[in-house]
Amino acid sequence: MENLILSLNVVLPLFITMSLGYFLKSLNMFDNNTLDTMNNITFKSFLPMLLFYSIYKTDLQGVFNLKLMIFSATCVIALYLILYLIVPLIEKDNKKRGALLQGLFRSNFVIFGIPITESLFGSEKVGVAALLIAVIVTLFNILSVIALETFRGGKPNFRKISIGIIKNPLIIASCLGILTLLLKIKIPTAMEKTISDVSKIATPLSLILLGASFKFDNIKKYLKQTTIAVVGKTILTPCIILPICIMFGYRGVELTTLMIIFAAPTAISSFTMAQQMDSDSDLAGQIVVFTSAFYVVTVFMLIFILKQSHLI
Repeated sequence: MENLILSLNVVLPLFITMSLGYFLKSLNMFDNNTLDTMNNITFKSFLPMLLFYSIYKTDLQGVFNLKLMIFSATCVIALYLILYLIVPLIEKDNKKRGALLQGLFRSNFVIFGIPITESLFGSEKVGVAALLIAVIVTLFNILSVIALETFRGGKPNFRKISIGIIKNPLIIASCLGILTLLLKIKIPTAMEKTISDVSKIATPLSLILLGASFKFDNIKKYLKQTTIAVVGKTILTPCIILPICIMFGYRGVELTTLMIIFAAPTAISSFTMAQQMDSDSDLAGQIVVFTSAFYVVTVFMLIFILKQSHLI
């Protein structure tokens, strides 16, 4: 019963916050332009501040784990390559192929990684997720561009990919955070307090905006692809990869971060990238909505099972 209550206490705040966003949108307190603007602000300012501050306050020696970084990146690449072969067999439309592939492998690790880690292990362990974000977000961006370019008949522009990575606010924030740790730079108290206060906005606002972005249009049109994405992203992938992680000896906070990487819903940015790269953005949006909705149930079950098994 204790593990059941703990699992509920981790997941319910996420669900309630997203529901608040959907409720506010239903009251016409958000329009599409407002949502786009707020998502842009959150991605370029609040989330980078949260990421920077989480790394800045981290005990580097206590959480830096090169083996975990290599292992997680290897698993992401292996998953991507397998899906790259499978998706064309189950979907014939190239535009839908790119959106479906991205929806299956790319997770919303940025938004869900830190709050779940903090809920289960406390703020002192958040650095494990924060450091991994720098690696995984970079990898997600590279692989997504390659997938979307390939399935629209183009050749990946690696110069453009490199510039996009360098300009990514989350990557910049991660690098700055790691730099302050390595050089033992102490930022002024007033600035630290400001960054700390502003960073607290990031998670709740991101979840509210995610809930407000929920649209249940085109359900019938994309029923097949959405079902494949939801089952593959929230059930099959974690059920296949987590036993491998356990077999390799990962437990506690490390196993939790791996769980979030592979079980979290599809990243919101996948919708934007699909729009920009001539993929099926409507399908990408449907995948984000429904993987986010089902994630509330599946992550509760995963946390409960792992706690009952004394693995986290």
